[in-house]
Amino acid sequence: MESVDFSNTQKAFSLKNNKQLKFSYWLFKLMGNPGMVKFFSKMTLWSIKIGLPIRPLIKSTIFKQFCGGESLGESEKVIASLNKVHVGAILDYSIEGKERDEDFESTKNELLRVVQLAASNPAVPYTSMKITGIVRSDLLAKLGTKTVLLAQEQKEWELFRKRFEEICLRCCQCGVSIYIDAEESWLQGAIDNVTEEMMKKYNEKKAIVQTTLQMYRWDRLTYLKKLIDRARHEHILIGVKLVRGAYWEKENKYADANNVLSPVHQLKKDTDADFDNAVDLSLANIDCVTLCAGTHNEASTMHLIHQMKELGIANGDKRVYCSQLFGMSDHITYNLAEAGYNVTKYLPYGPVQSVIPYLIRRAEENTSIGGQMSRELKLINVEKERRHEQLLLR
Repeated sequence: MESVDFSNTQKAFSLKNNKQLKFSYWLFKLMGNPGMVKFFSKMTLWSIKIGLPIRPLIKSTIFKQFCGGESLGESEKVIASLNKVHVGAILDYSIEGKERDEDFESTKNELLRVVQLAASNPAVPYTSMKITGIVRSDLLAKLGTKTVLLAQEQKEWELFRKRFEEICLRCCQCGVSIYIDAEESWLQGAIDNVTEEMMKKYNEKKAIVQTTLQMYRWDRLTYLKKLIDRARHEHILIGVKLVRGAYWEKENKYADANNVLSPVHQLKKDTDADFDNAVDLSLANIDCVTLCAGTHNEASTMHLIHQMKELGIANGDKRVYCSQLFGMSDHITYNLAEAGYNVTKYLPYGPVQSVIPYLIRRAEENTSIGGQMSRELKLINVEKERRHEQLLLR
């Protein structure tokens, strides 16, 4: 069985100097304390609400670790750095939770600029977007309950569809694939429907419009099978990005509050099993499926590598990508790239204040990932010791 050495910290932290390495250690140590994360999350939101000037502090700490920059220009520096070690970037203009049409139009225009950049820069093989960046979440939720829209809401929905189609059309014209991010289950039904419509329209020759499946949802494996059946029946290609999921506690609270069955697995092992089964299903249908395995799990990554080997899929086959969040699991990313696999970093960018919801999710999610922080800290310590020994040997 072919394997990749994820313990190679020299490769994993090749882009960080000693100062940057120490900074990452300090930040991960802080995020390993759930009480501290909860306190700082509340303080951050409160400070923004009353107008305290905390932007410089956020930008120099957690924003610096997990984001590419506040603008495309700032992000291009990070993209170039990643490209030096053969790692691509999935650019994501991380704006969400807006309510006004002016905001939605502004986000749409920025996404169109991202597509143009990706078309001219092979270091950006994909781009990404959240549907809630160009439409109100309340409207998506209402559609999810199949409630009849009011006249004004119908008009609002049509404006959204026009924005979304403009983005998908530009992607098709430029040959740039776009991941549609997964969101909360009560929004996802409407997102699935409109994404499937765009897949049917633009995915005849290439998987331009790609969906994201959160495999902690117990219905997603069945949904993937239906997508593949539809792809074969309609002679189109589909693209799927597999992730475990980012809203587990929120989903359970919503289910309890509304007296409905929780849509997410309650045991991690069930999520892990569905993730690996979805990888197997996608690879077995690689003639019509483009796959991105978005995971920080070493076992799932090794499972993917083994399955590719078993099926005779080359390391660099462009139909298969791996991806990790920027600022995390560098030991997986850079060692995979060294072995010739297609790898990307999910690279969000945008104004600091607008990216805060994403940053809070990263911090809160990391405290709940079993062993994630301790693993990051252990790897950084190993690299610090290795560099110290190298210095002594000089």
